[in-house]
Amino acid sequence: MTSADLTDSGSDPRQRALSRALPVQLGRERLLTTLRGSSTGLLALSLLVGAGAGAGAVVFRWLITSFTLALSGHADYAGLGHVANPHVPGLGRWFVLFAPVVAGLLYGPLVHFFAREARGHGVPEVMFAVARKGGRIAPQVAAVKALASALCIGGGGSVGREGPIVQIGSALGSTLGRVMQVSEERMRLLVACGAAGGISATFNAPLAGVFFAMELILRDFNGQAFGMVVLASVTASVIGRAALGNQPFLHLPAFTVDHLSQYLLFALLGLIAGVVGVGFTRVLYWIEDACDWAWRGPEWLRPAVGGLLLGGLLLVLPEMYGVGYPVLGNGIAGKYAIAFLILLLVGKAVATSLTIGIGGSGGVFAPSLFIGAMLGAAYGQGLHHLIPSAAGPAGAYALIGMGAVFAGSARAPITAVVILFELTGEYSIILPLMTAIVLATGVSHLFSRDTIYTLKLRRRGVDLDEPGAAGLPFVTGTAGQVMEPAGESVTQNRTLIEAAQHLRRSTHGQLPVLDDRGCYRGVISARAVADALADGNHDIAVVGDHVELPQTIRADQHLDDALDVLENAPGGVPVLDAGGAQVVGWLTHQAVLTAVRPPRPPMVSPIVREGTDPEAT
Repeated sequence: MTSADLTDSGSDPRQRALSRALPVQLGRERLLTTLRGSSTGLLALSLLVGAGAGAGAVVFRWLITSFTLALSGHADYAGLGHVANPHVPGLGRWFVLFAPVVAGLLYGPLVHFFAREARGHGVPEVMFAVARKGGRIAPQVAAVKALASALCIGGGGSVGREGPIVQIGSALGSTLGRVMQVSEERMRLLVACGAAGGISATFNAPLAGVFFAMELILRDFNGQAFGMVVLASVTASVIGRAALGNQPFLHLPAFTVDHLSQYLLFALLGLIAGVVGVGFTRVLYWIEDACDWAWRGPEWLRPAVGGLLLGGLLLVLPEMYGVGYPVLGNGIAGKYAIAFLILLLVGKAVATSLTIGIGGSGGVFAPSLFIGAMLGAAYGQGLHHLIPSAAGPAGAYALIGMGAVFAGSARAPITAVVILFELTGEYSIILPLMTAIVLATGVSHLFSRDTIYTLKLRRRGVDLDEPGAAGLPFVTGTAGQVMEPAGESVTQNRTLIEAAQHLRRSTHGQLPVLDDRGCYRGVISARAVADALADGNHDIAVVGDHVELPQTIRADQHLDDALDVLENAPGGVPVLDAGGAQVVGWLTHQAVLTAVRPPRPPMVSPIVREGTDPEAT
């Protein structure tokens, strides 16, 4: 029977409604199938991701400006020196002691409780998601990263905005891929499109966005991927220029090469920059390790307490406040003496490392450019004192130093060349820039196995260059497929003594706590009960007074996402149903190991030779 027959029959309203809805449903399914599987659909999704990343970059930059104005009283405090905050003039220049603390009190809990992967500089998390997780990034990362990084930078955090916008754009691409239920290959490509769009819009550098995504995120070049990333980058750049204007994020002087002998000077700068780039990487993780060793309190409070250290540094060197583009421009323009340039170089490395170490959120791309510019400017001014007739303008060495230090730390030579070419618009910079960047990259390879991005992953035991890294067998399925049974639970009105009896039989050292309606409220742990009963005064205390709220996962959550939660849990993690109301199981390290352990080969019975006794054998 056709839909027309159903309509003509007219006796059953449900049949008539079905006949009207059927063509719409079929059309929607065809559209979804086209978007998921065809080249035209991939093109459309790439454009959508680019548009989203462009809009995200505009909002993110607005957030940075708004929070900087709120916490410092100025649109960009870095280049103003020791000036007061007009919002709190009574504090004078001392307000910088408290700006990072206030910001940390806001973004610390936000990151800890809603998206812990938003901590740090962001790019390693995106690289890991593409290489090991099929491009899956939690959807809330975009919002949390934008707010946390904007608060961190606005409160004086000496970090860049490229890491956050890469993670924001990538999270948008991953979320769209999940909604459309695309394949993992396409999911990874959409993540790269989001990263390219973010870089393109925030720096007004569409070519740099493309090569950043291809060289660092996808780490692979092919025709289709390149085309889609270009489309996303161009789309984001158009939106960024429409909202922010067609101006580069930094105004740089014209580049000239006066003598061929200067190529040798640029080459020497490249060698020095490679060492400085590796040194910046080492300092970053040394300070982060020191902060990890020193801090013993709750992680959500760490940015606020550590903000006092950062504030003390800003009080001495206010040029380190925020990203620091005005200071970067002044250094390239030759407004600082050599000694102060070196102080700014060291100060930026320490301030950025401290910001990341205390739990801040922001990128290391802009700081590496800053360090390179200070190095190059100091190097150029030094040459003017030594060989004034052959040195050339000091600003030229600052431009080369920017690209060379970034290449030495991130080991992305193509991106380094392209972004400096886009920023200057000078073709004459290409040859000396390529010379310095290639040498800086070579020095980086010589002194370090890892880059500033991959070292963070290797410290977790992740090697992106390991064969087969993109498709590990144990990151498939859902938490519900490997979880252990829920077992016993207790209600919030039970006494601690009664809870202790149940905990003796628990294999997890904790029990789910249910409210009066039978819904999940939290957990009660054996340690909490033992501590409460130790003084003998809590015999009549009830479970509800000692409920803990650990992180939970849903039964339908992808196992790879669940492992991120399990990694930070001391024991088992409660698994809830889709509505988050009932405990349906526990995810434990043992359950995951049991699920991923390859099956044992079948036992081979011994061969019984003719004429022997099988029992004796």
